[in-house]
Parts: sequence; C-alpha cells; structure tokens
Amino acid sequence: MSMIDPIQSLSFSIQSNPGVYALLLGSGVSRSAGIPTGWEIVIDLVGKLAAANGHSTDTDLEQWYLDKYGEAPEYSKILDSLAKTQSERQQLLRPYFEPNEQEREEGLKQPTTAHRAIARLVAGGHVKVIVTTNFDRLIERALEDEGVVPTVLSTKDQVQGALPLIHTNCCVFKIHGDYMDPRILNSPTELGTYPEEYDELLDRIFDDFGLIVCGWSADWDVALRKAVTRTSSRRFTTFWSVRVEANDEAQRLIEHRQAQVVPIRDADTFFETIQQTVQSLDEYSKPHPFSTEATVESLKRYLSGPEHRIQLSDLIDSAVDQVLETTSGEVFRLQVRESPTKESITARIRSYESACTTLIAMASTAGFWAEEDNTRPWERAIERLSTMPSVSDNQFWNRLGTYPGTLLIYTYGMGAVESDRLFAVNRLFRTTVNVDANVLTSGTTTCLTSLVLDRSLLSQRGALEGYENHDLPINNWLYDTLQQPLNRLFSDKLKYSYLFDKFEILVSLAYYHHNRHWTDYVQPGSFMYRKSNTERILDELEKSIQTLGDESSLVASGIFGIDPGDCMNVLVHFKTRLPEIARSLRLYWDYW
Repeated sequence: MSMIDPIQSLSFSIQSNPGVYALLLGSGVSRSAGIPTGWEIVIDLVGKLAAANGHSTDTDLEQWYLDKYGEAPEYSKILDSLAKTQSERQQLLRPYFEPNEQEREEGLKQPTTAHRAIARLVAGGHVKVIVTTNFDRLIERALEDEGVVPTVLSTKDQVQGALPLIHTNCCVFKIHGDYMDPRILNSPTELGTYPEEYDELLDRIFDDFGLIVCGWSADWDVALRKAVTRTSSRRFTTFWSVRVEANDEAQRLIEHRQAQVVPIRDADTFFETIQQTVQSLDEYSKPHPFSTEATVESLKRYLSGPEHRIQLSDLIDSAVDQVLETTSGEVFRLQVRESPTKESITARIRSYESACTTLIAMASTAGFWAEEDNTRPWERAIERLSTMPSVSDNQFWNRLGTYPGTLLIYTYGMGAVESDRLFAVNRLFRTTVNVDANVLTSGTTTCLTSLVLDRSLLSQRGALEGYENHDLPINNWLYDTLQQPLNRLFSDKLKYSYLFDKFEILVSLAYYHHNRHWTDYVQPGSFMYRKSNTERILDELEKSIQTLGDESSLVASGIFGIDPGDCMNVLVHFKTRLPEIARSLRLYWDYW
C-alpha cells in the first residue's frame, strides 16, 4: 500500500494542530515576485560603486571591491558609501523591493501566491510564527490584506521588547533585518553569528514548534544552521520542502531534525496546495450549520411523543456514529503520534469539539425535554463516547478520547437542569461504561473525573493554550467554550453562568456521594470563581430539600442521596469543605 502523500500528511498535521507549526522561509519564497536575494543586491550596489569610480562593471565585482578596499563587500558599508542620509538610502533601495509601474502591471514585487496562501493560513489560526531570511515586506502586505496585523521583529531591540509568542496572533521574525533598515545582516561575517537575543528566540521557536522549511538553501546562513542544530526536540515533525535534491548543508540539517522531505514544484504551488487542503479539512470536520439545525428540528419532532422512539434512537445513534467515525479518522491518528504538549492537547480538544458540534446542539435540547421514556438512547450514547479508546501507547491520549462523553454529559445535563429534569441527569451520571476490557464504572467516575475532576495533566496549570494561569483550566475552558453552542437555550449570559455552576455543583455533590466510602475530598469546579452564584445555588438546594423533603426533585432524582437526610449530609459536608478548596485556589474568602 502506498504511503500518504507528504503534502497531505503535512496538511493533516497543520489542520489538527493549529498554531503548532512555524514557517522558516528563505529567498526562494519571494523569487517568483522578482525580488533579488540579499547577495544579489550587494553585488549590484558594488557595481554602482564601481561605475561611480570609473571602473568597468563587467569585471569580477566582488574581487574588485576586495582589491580596492581590502575587505569583502558588506551591505551597510556599501550603503553608507552610496547614500549618506536615511532618506537617500531608502530611495536607493526601494527599486529592489517596490514595483515601478511596469512591474506592477506584470505582478512583480508584490505578494505571490505563496505569500497569500500563508496569510490565509495565519488568518485561519493555523500558523502564528514565521521566521524569514527575506528583507522584503511581501509577507506583511499579504497578512494585512487578510486583516492580520503581525508583530514584526527585525532588530535586536524589537526582539528584546517582544511579548512572548503565545500572546501574539502572528509573529514575523525577520532574522536578517528589513530592507528599510541599514543594519541588515548580509555578509558572511554577519551571517556567521547572531545577537544573543536572536539565538534565544530561535531556540524557543525551534524547540516549541514544529517546522516547515521552504525556499531556504542553508548554504550561507551559518548562524541559522547552528540554531537549527542546537535544538534536539522531536515533539513535532519537521517538514523540509525541496525543489531539487537537497545540498550537503541542508541534508545534514534534515538528518539532524529527522525531517520529512517534501518534494515540491515551487513555493507557490506548495503553499497553495497546503492552504486549500487545510481549508477542505476544516470544512469537512465541522458540520454545516444548516445540517445541525435540520438535525435539531428532527430531534424536536421525535421528542414530541413515544410513537417516535425508534426514529429518535436512530437519530441519536447516527450522530454518535458520525462522532466516532470522525474521531477515529486520519487526522486523529496523526495527532497521537506526538507527546502531549499544551499545543497538541489544545488542538486535539478543539478537534473533538468540532466533531461534536451537531451532537452538542442535540444534547442540550434533548436534556431540556427529557422524559422517563426517552433517556435510554442518551445513556447508550454516553456508554459509547465514554469508553476509553486505545489509540496510542501514551495513556493520556487514550484518556482524552473520553472527552466527547464529557461534552455530552455537560450539554445534556445543563439542558436538564434548566427544565428541572434532574432524574435524567442522574441517569447519565449512573451510566456504566467500559474503561477497558476489564473495568466498568459510572459516567461521573470516567468522563468527568478523568478530564475535569482529578489532578491529571489536563487539570494542571499550563495544560491548555490561553489558560496557562488557570488553576482549573479544563473547567474554565468548558465554561467559555459551551456558552456559544448553548445560546439557543441560555441566551442570557447570567443565566448561562448560573446553570453551568449549578450543574458543576451537582457533579461535585454526585462525585462525593458515589465515593465517600473511601474519601472525604470534594472536587472543585469553575463555580469557585463565582461566589455569589455558589451561595445562591447552595441556598436553593438546601431550601428545596428542607421544604419539600421526598418531593424535592433533588431527593427524588437520587443524584447525591437516597433520602432528605442523606442529601443534607452530603450538602453539609460539601459546604464545610468549600473554604479549604477556596484557599487551595488562592481564593481567600469563606462562605459562612
């Protein structure tokens, strides 16, 4: 069987790991725009200098300069010789990088197909770091045309004052400078060593990101070669595009990075193909909104009476089938080859959420309209989506495979809490699932514990992009993520916040109720960050139990107790432990 096409493999990796791959671009990317290389500009400037000195430009210009000045030609010194002021230098350089009228008509010295494809990848959130040896501003112009304002670093001072990469939407690191700045690096001496600030930033990029190399020969840039070889990280694949056979220097770097070589025709075709493939994968992974709306309307129709129970069951099974099919596809298999990092974890979670778009919309509606005779298909869905898959030798990736089950429990549960159908919440909590071939456990223990409640990697600071300083990153992620897809039920943000917190409190109460025989630990949730919500919800729960007794929906559901007394014992223990939980989260307040 033939191997997957390298460009397809690269496209899968980019689409399933947004923001994880950095681009390293050389002069070959701007070649079709008619932009000369830095050395070609130097030689042309030497020619102008020779002409000014009355010498023929047909001679070996580099040798002429060496003979006359006793040193190899350097960009900044030649520029100073030919143009004394900043304005004069800019006027001298503009023709190399900016089009005249005829060049504009011919499409020269303007962003190429490659630049525009890269800009669309950045605008789509797939690429956020671009390292380039080019002096031109074509990539910046392409990005601006896509509505992206990049952070451009082209001097030591800019690198020193730059924000961390995680806080930038797009960073363009022009390691050899910008054509409008006379301090560009161009001579062999200048390219032999970089400022310390450059080396530190390159080390971070080459260690933290996968790498896509295009248009860079590696022949002359000694300091850049050193930066590539200093990094031994193999967390993400390096893809090295080549038009012809790689030269010796490039081949050594390819072997060092264990890079996958990608044969290409040219940079334009390469990046255009990647961008279009990634866009196709995006469109495939996320159901069309009309498809989701149509499915939800069908669900409502089937919920209207027991005579539709077969169609209802088939509709839910079909939605689950689609999720399982998508999450067992090539994109997900490619992802689990990497060791878990915040970038790869975040990318995989987003992929799961995209695959579950329709199911999430269905679940919240079904929870809201739950009846005794229509919960079984959803219990079966939990069983299927919460069974830990065996997709990797790394157990973390296998545990993360239950995330669709967590999404289903949250969305169905919040819908049911809104309509006070707590019996349906308890049925999902008590659903028994296969953790592996030998272990059976309830939904609260598997889905919610493995991802939200325990102190696993996913519940630690730094586990998710954008949530590096959160003590409960996955809880807060779910709070932020589910608000938009659930706005059909909870259009008011305050109501959404209240119901999310109420659901998480019920989860925590149920978890303690099921596990109190061996622990008195109470699991935290994002409700800890909204004290007024928590106080209001706990007061309402207590009042319901004390006032209604067995008639309370809390007691009747059996979520966290078998009778009013049992429920109050669990609730009292929960309230007693909250100040301790608050202190562990550095929230210095008491409840009572």
